[in-house]
Amino acid sequence: MAPWLHALLALLVAWLLGRYGARLLAALGRLTPTERDDRFFRLLGLLWWGAVLLLLGSYLAHALDLPHEPFRPWGQGLASWLGARGLSALSILALTFLGYRLVPLLLRKLPSPEGTHSREAVRRRTLKVVSESVLKGAVLLFGGLLLLSNLGLNVAALLAGAGVAGLALSLAAQNLIRDFINGFFILLEDQYGVGDIVQIGGVGGQVERFTLRLTVLRDLEGRVHFIPNSEVRQVTVLTQEWSRAVVDVGVAYKEDLDRVLAVFRDEAARFYEDPLWRERFADAPEVLGVQNLADSAVVIRVLFNTKPAEQWAIAREFRRRIKNRLDQEGIEIPYPHLKLYLGEALRLEKG
Repeated sequence: MAPWLHALLALLVAWLLGRYGARLLAALGRLTPTERDDRFFRLLGLLWWGAVLLLLGSYLAHALDLPHEPFRPWGQGLASWLGARGLSALSILALTFLGYRLVPLLLRKLPSPEGTHSREAVRRRTLKVVSESVLKGAVLLFGGLLLLSNLGLNVAALLAGAGVAGLALSLAAQNLIRDFINGFFILLEDQYGVGDIVQIGGVGGQVERFTLRLTVLRDLEGRVHFIPNSEVRQVTVLTQEWSRAVVDVGVAYKEDLDRVLAVFRDEAARFYEDPLWRERFADAPEVLGVQNLADSAVVIRVLFNTKPAEQWAIAREFRRRIKNRLDQEGIEIPYPHLKLYLGEALRLEKG
């Protein structure tokens, strides 16, 4: 290998060792209870950088044949200790680590789509997450094979043996294989993605992370649910393309229903035309009419077609508006109550 290539690899390895070694010492310092310990670990980080730079300078003096004493003999001793394969192995580990860290940085540069719950935005986020996991796995696999090859192992024979071992372990790994196959078809058919709100097997929440093996949901209370993709047999997606809010409001039996329906239509139209809310609607609201004759109320149903994940905010706001409007119109919203009938009073007659 050319001396300048040795020098570049040595610089890369030294930078990675110095940076992440100092970060590790700083993290250990943050775990200690006092600030004096923090200063001590910062000093250790500086000493670590000094040791790494000393080793780097010694190795460069040997690799570039520089007449600097005593760094040149130190570098010669370091090179003989590492050996050609040792340095190559460290370089491969450094490049693998660098590639692993560059994958999310490169994917982060991709343009983000407009909107939060549009299918294009959901699909792009999902593809970005899956691509990141696949690329990281490929980098680790490729780096591992190069490292084994550098150490003198027969990679071709190792891959053939791994294939035979994979066939032998396939029966034990059936669930894992089903996870990947089912995850692949979920991604291919765009059933759901990162950011969608779904219900899977009695568990509901927002898809926080999706890989070919696993779906991660976070529910309204902040709890995180990990669901293997092989367990996703039936899924209900609440935010695909558009959503719907169904609002039922009860009025008293004594009210004039034609007047009540007119008030509902007028308030729904005003809500739809409000510029602060107009962008959240996918279509004009529809007052269906009398939905049910309940025990103590006549139930009126209103439908709102909304943008994805906006149905809950729309429903809450309309309930607030219609309550205030019915109060203004003097229309009663009843509540369940009981009337007790004790019968006629007992009358006693003489004789």
